[in-house]
Amino acid sequence: MYIERVPNRGSRPTILLREGRREGHRVIKRTLANLSDWPEERIQTLRRLLADEHLVGVDELVSIERSLPHGHAEAILGTIRKIGLDSLIASKRSRERDLVLAMIAERLIAPASKLGTTRLWKNTTLGEDLGVTDAEVDELYAALDWLLDRQERIERKLAHQHLREGARVLYDVSSSFYYGRRCTLARFGHDRDGKKGLPIIVYGMLTDDEGRPVAVGVYPGNTADPKTVPDQVRSLRDRFGLSRVTLVGDRGMLTDAQIEVLRDYPGLSWISCLRSPAIRSLVEQKHLQMSLLDHTRLAELHVPEYPGERLIACYNPLLAEERARKREELLVMTARDLEKIQRDIQRRTRTPLTKADIGVRVGRVLFHYKMGKHFALKIEDGALSWQRRKDQIEGEAALDGLYVIRTSEPAEQLSAEDAVRTYKSLAHVERVFRSLKGSGLRIRPIFHRAERRVRAHVFLCMLSYYLEWHMRQALAPLLFADEQLPTLRRQRPPLDPATPSISALRKKASRVDDHGLPIHSFQTLLAELGSRCRLVCSLPAQPATFTQLTSPTPTQQRALELLALVPTSRNDR
Repeated sequence: MYIERVPNRGSRPTILLREGRREGHRVIKRTLANLSDWPEERIQTLRRLLADEHLVGVDELVSIERSLPHGHAEAILGTIRKIGLDSLIASKRSRERDLVLAMIAERLIAPASKLGTTRLWKNTTLGEDLGVTDAEVDELYAALDWLLDRQERIERKLAHQHLREGARVLYDVSSSFYYGRRCTLARFGHDRDGKKGLPIIVYGMLTDDEGRPVAVGVYPGNTADPKTVPDQVRSLRDRFGLSRVTLVGDRGMLTDAQIEVLRDYPGLSWISCLRSPAIRSLVEQKHLQMSLLDHTRLAELHVPEYPGERLIACYNPLLAEERARKREELLVMTARDLEKIQRDIQRRTRTPLTKADIGVRVGRVLFHYKMGKHFALKIEDGALSWQRRKDQIEGEAALDGLYVIRTSEPAEQLSAEDAVRTYKSLAHVERVFRSLKGSGLRIRPIFHRAERRVRAHVFLCMLSYYLEWHMRQALAPLLFADEQLPTLRRQRPPLDPATPSISALRKKASRVDDHGLPIHSFQTLLAELGSRCRLVCSLPAQPATFTQLTSPTPTQQRALELLALVPTSRNDR
């Protein structure tokens, strides 16, 4: 028996299983079966069987001993080398540098404690590629100490790359709660995470005008935000050698007292915002008339109380509506809780509530909603009454949607519109904090007790975000990111609300890019890359082992192209 392929003009050939015999000078053929519908693999197997070849299963030829996720580690380590993060940390390769790079990369893949990190390195190719799969947790602690000793040197390199004379530097402060009491940095203070009853650790982030982190400072939890500013100013002037720079901070950071300190540094200017009492004072003293903002919504002021500064008054009607709505909701909820207290007082006829007891309960309500200034209260033994302060409410409502930017930059160097845009760019620093605290880098919970380790941990997370920032920029076409947003911010009026570009709306609607590939978040795209594996294979007939990479999917191929990393489909060792 044999297999014969019979050509058909204009159509696929016919595959026949035939038997042949010779009668004299003639060859007689007899068709046993039509194999045209068989897959090619089955036909070739039958052909080899008819040729009396020895057939074995694939598992008898090659044995797959282990499969390790590889694609996300490949993308991260490739980006580290591309942006030169390894050289920033140390110019020469060492065991400590490899451990630090592995910890930075692991925070993007699966952030965990340092002990958990040593376990996770064995589950991907990250530890193997950096040669740290045998690391113990004490080595990681020693590597953190090594990294902290190099922090100032690394931050100087970052500042040299991303800051220049006359640069605008963004600065903001956040905090994270802390479990335990032994860390000297853990103090009770203003907790931004809403975790009651826990001490916190404060850290301030310094970035360039595009949101790339340059330096981070860690402070005790009871440190007020303005108290961190002089430390950052010294960094800009002494450590980074910048004599002319513009510091951008919010109104809670650059207070009047801190601005007086900044005046002592020639060449150092600032952009910030006035607090509500200062804005009310401008209106009451007739320096600012609301009629100026009826048409332009933006007016520049020069007020004697702010020498050497420009004030830029801005009015946003959408913000005014939102503030009015929120204030009314809080007033209603405050009155509702006060009514509950009043009903409870009326029920307590046998043992009436004292004035002190009522005051404690009322104080909790007013503190919770922050509406005490809008209510006139009368508290007596067994009695409570209140009414809204209409004049106070109307006076606050008159300033809804109004904010005033203050800057020492002259008009010839910074227009009023650009001053507003620059102040709004503080959103870049807020994005850093969201990434650090969210499900991405997970700066908390902090597992360290020694102050040095806590500082090193925060610095390590900053470097991880620096890496993530560059990856997000490169992978933007595959992410739910508005690629035209930086251009739109420069072009649209500074007081207009942010609107997504047409390409961003198309992404969100179709959920695929121009190549038909699915759009991802940063975390899901890393997970997609991680499905590309490195297979550890062996030959049963021989003791040798070799590795094989699975071929990249279209999405993985596109991601590696965007990162400017050339994928390889096979890596034999």
